[in-house]
Amino acid sequence: MKVAALTLLAAGSATAFAPTQSSGHSSTALSAENKDMSQALPFAPRPKLLDGTLAGDVGFDPFGFGGADKESLLNMREAELKHGRLAMLAAVGWPLAELWDKSIAGFMGLEPALTSTGSSPSLLNGGLDKIEPDYWVIVASIAGLAELSSSETKEEKGKAYIPGDCGFDPLGFMPEDKEGVMAMQTKEIKHGRIAMMAILGYVVQEALYRSPVTDETPFFFKSLL
Repeated sequence: MKVAALTLLAAGSATAFAPTQSSGHSSTALSAENKDMSQALPFAPRPKLLDGTLAGDVGFDPFGFGGADKESLLNMREAELKHGRLAMLAAVGWPLAELWDKSIAGFMGLEPALTSTGSSPSLLNGGLDKIEPDYWVIVASIAGLAELSSSETKEEKGKAYIPGDCGFDPLGFMPEDKEGVMAMQTKEIKHGRIAMMAILGYVVQEALYRSPVTDETPFFFKSLL
């Protein structure tokens, strides 16, 4: 502790006698250097396109998926948002199906859509053949309507268009001020990224252990429902 105090005292004394101009220059140089480094990976340089203007941008793109220009970056952001939104729905729907599908199907006199192990149907779990074709038609129709709405909004707003904006906000969650909009967009993109990782976790866990994720981790699901 004494050594640390003496070190700080010596540093303060040295700074007191240092030229003011040199100190300012060093501070500016350090700030510029930090700005050029990735916030997510401080030891790596920040990709040039990731300048912090997009919500949730922390300079993380080690594989260069963002593309070579701004247009490619915005297209990837829109794709990320759409996948994140689907993942947020799936992260809730997947375990709820495993918990309630048998009860709801029995109440309505239908066959359960879960696999023999009680897991949600998926490419790795199987069971997709149990899903009625009508369901896929409805899903495709909703997706098509969402894409059309997004395309219309993009044409209507032009350069003011924000990636992922499909003109859907019936409850008015989006604030009107610029800071509020950025905060809400940051929340959405972060929740979407977490949801995508959660879905990946569901898939891998059920593929490896061949049992529903709700049984493998009942604390997260059965204790709350």
